[in-house]
Amino acid sequence: MPEAAAFGTMTLAEDWPPLDLESMRILSPAEQKPAPLRVCFLLRSLNYGGAERQVVLLAREMVRLGHQVSVLVFYPQGPLEAELRQSGCSLVILDKKGRWDLLAFLPRLLRAIRGQRAQVLHSYLDVPNALAVLLKPLLGGLAVVWGVRASDMDLSRYGWLDRRVFGLERVLARGAELIICNSQAGLEHVRAAGFPDKRLRMIPNAVDTERFCPQPQAGQELRRELGLGTQELLVGLVGRLDPMKDHPNFIKAAALVAAQEPRARFLCLGDGPAEYRNRLASLAGGLGLAQRLLWLPGRERVEQIYRALDVLCSASLYGEGFPNVVAEAMACERVCVVTQVGDAAQVLGGCGLVAPPGDPPALAQALLGAVRLAPEERAALGQRARRRIVENFSPVLLAQRTCQALTQAIQSRT
Repeated sequence: MPEAAAFGTMTLAEDWPPLDLESMRILSPAEQKPAPLRVCFLLRSLNYGGAERQVVLLAREMVRLGHQVSVLVFYPQGPLEAELRQSGCSLVILDKKGRWDLLAFLPRLLRAIRGQRAQVLHSYLDVPNALAVLLKPLLGGLAVVWGVRASDMDLSRYGWLDRRVFGLERVLARGAELIICNSQAGLEHVRAAGFPDKRLRMIPNAVDTERFCPQPQAGQELRRELGLGTQELLVGLVGRLDPMKDHPNFIKAAALVAAQEPRARFLCLGDGPAEYRNRLASLAGGLGLAQRLLWLPGRERVEQIYRALDVLCSASLYGEGFPNVVAEAMACERVCVVTQVGDAAQVLGGCGLVAPPGDPPALAQALLGAVRLAPEERAALGQRARRRIVENFSPVLLAQRTCQALTQAIQSRT
C-alpha cells in the first residue's frame, strides 16, 4: 500500500504513479494557432457515455480554435446530437439499421468519409477503429487515428463478438498512424496486447469546468426534490448499469455504511438492461436498502446530480481508463471515493480516497471516512479537487494536445 497523507481523521492516497502530465508540454502562443486542420470523427452514436461526451467537448473546442470538424455516427437519435450541432460541427448520421447491417452501410460510410474531405479520420472505440483501418486503402492519403478509451476489459463477461472485435483490433492496429489512449492504464493494456508501441500516445480527457462547477443552491433544490433531509448525507454512483461498474460492490458497501451511519442515503444514476437492473434492486432490497437507495435514469444534465451529492463513488472492478464521472464530480467540488482501477487514483491526485476493487468492506471504510468528514473539511477537499481539474484537465489543453498529435499523424503520411 502506498504512503498516504493525513487529512482529518482519514488518509488520502497520494503516491500512486502520477499521470505524466509534465511531458505533455503546453504549447507556446505561436504554436496554439497552427494551420487549420480538417478532422472527421467516427463513432457509433451520440448517446450518453464517456467517449461520446469527450468527442462533443473536443469537437467544440477544436471548432473554437478554427479547425474544420465533422462527426459521423452510425446510429441516430443520440441525446448529445443537439449539443454537438450547437458547437458548429457538421454532423452526419449514417442510419445504420442494426449490428449486421453491413452491405448497405459500408458503401454509405465510405461515401460519407470521402465527402468530408478531411485530412485525418479519428475513430473512437472498437468497431469504428476497425472499420477506419479496413477502409483506409480506399481513402487516399487520409491519416487514421484511433481512440482507445478503456483499460483491462474482462471480455469473458461480454459476448463472443466483443472478443472477436478486440482480436481484430490487435491485427489491424499497425494500420493506424496513431493510437490515442485516454489513460496510462489503457496505454499499458494495449501495449501488452501487441499494439505498436511507437504509435501509442496518452492524452487524458478534459472537463468543461464552466458547466461542471459548484452551485450549492441548485444542489439543495434537487436534494429537496429527491426527498432528502438537510442532515442526510448522499453518496452516489453515476454510470451505466454494466458489470465493469460493479454496482454490487457499491450496494454491499452501502449496506455496511448504512449500518454504521444513519444519516447516509445512496443513489445510483444510469441506464442499462432491465434484467440487470432488477437483479441489482433485488440485491439492495435483500440488504435492507430499499428505502435508502434511489435509482435514477441517465440524464443529460448530470452536473445537477453531482451538486446534490456529498460523496461521489466509482466502484469499478475493471476496464476503466480515465473515469469522466470522477473528474466531473471533482470539478463540482465533490469528495470522491474510487477503486484502484484504471487511472482513477491518478486523476484524484491526493484529493480523494482510494479502495481496492471488488472489496466491499474496504470500500465501505473509505466511504465512511468521506461522509464523516466535518463540513469544512469536505469543502476544503472539494476545492482542492476542483483546482486539480482546472489546472490539468481543461478543454483547451485537450484540444491543443490532440491537434498536436493529429498534425504529427498527418505529417507521417506525407
